[in-house]
Amino acid sequence: MRITWNLRGTLRQWDGPMVMGILNATPDSFHAGSRFGADAVVDQAGRMLEEGAAMLDVGGMSTRPGSAEVSPTEEMDRLLPILQAIHSAFPDATLSVDSYRAEVVRQAVQAGASVVNDISAGALDPDMLATVAALKVPYIMMHMKGTPATMQRAPHYEDVRREVLGHLSSRMQAARSAGIADVAIDPGFGFGKDLHHNYALLAGLTRFTVLDAPVLVGVSRKRMICGPLGITAEDALNGSTVLHTIALMKGASILRVHDVRPAVEAVELVRQLSLASS
Repeated sequence: MRITWNLRGTLRQWDGPMVMGILNATPDSFHAGSRFGADAVVDQAGRMLEEGAAMLDVGGMSTRPGSAEVSPTEEMDRLLPILQAIHSAFPDATLSVDSYRAEVVRQAVQAGASVVNDISAGALDPDMLATVAALKVPYIMMHMKGTPATMQRAPHYEDVRREVLGHLSSRMQAARSAGIADVAIDPGFGFGKDLHHNYALLAGLTRFTVLDAPVLVGVSRKRMICGPLGITAEDALNGSTVLHTIALMKGASILRVHDVRPAVEAVELVRQLSLASS
C-alpha cells in the first residue's frame, strides 16, 4: 500500500511498507535495548535513520503488561527533551509520539513530532480525537483490551479477529467524524491478548486490509515470540524477523521494530518476491 500522509502541512509519501524504529525514554520498557537517555538517543536515532527507518516512535511511559502509570508531568519530562533533541539533529525525520494523553500529544507536536501513536485509540482520553484533528497530524490507533496494568488478566474473546476488527472499524469512524484525515490501524499484539489470540490475529491479518488504512504490526521481541521459544527479549531478533516477514506477506504496511536493519531487509526481500510473482 502506498501511504501518503499530511504531516502538519507537508505531504509525505512512502511506496510500499515502512519501518518505524522504537525509541523509549523510559526506565522500564520490556526490552532493555530500546531504552535511551538524552545523551544516547540522538546517536541511536541517527543509526536507525541511516539503516532505513521511515519513522521514529518515541515514548515516555512504558505500556508493557502490568506497567504502572506515571503522571503526565513525568511523561513529558522524559519525552519532550528527547523529541526536541532528535528534531533538532534531524529536522526532516518523521517523528511519532507514543502516548494516549491529549496534553502530552499537544506538547510533543510542538517539540517536533508529526504523527500520534495511541495504544487506546482514543479510549483513555476523551480529548484525544479532537486534539489530533486540531493538530492536523496522522493518527495511529491500536486495539487494547483494558489498560496496560490490567490487559493481560485472562483476556477473553468469542472471536478475536472479528472483535478487534469491529472495534478498530468503530474507532476509525469516530476519528473520521472528529476530522482526522490520515489514520492507520494496529491490531495490538500483546495488548489484552494471550498467545492464541496473537497468532490468530497474525494468521488473519489480511482481514484488516478491508478497512483501507495502513496496518501497523508491532510484534518485535514480544512474548508471543519469547514464550514458544523459551527465550528472553534479548534473544528474540530472529523470531521477530520471521514474524515481520509473515506480517508483510499478509498485508502489513508499517513494522514497529527495535531492530531497523533486519526489518528493512525483510521488507526488501518480500518486495523481491512480490515482483517475481507478478
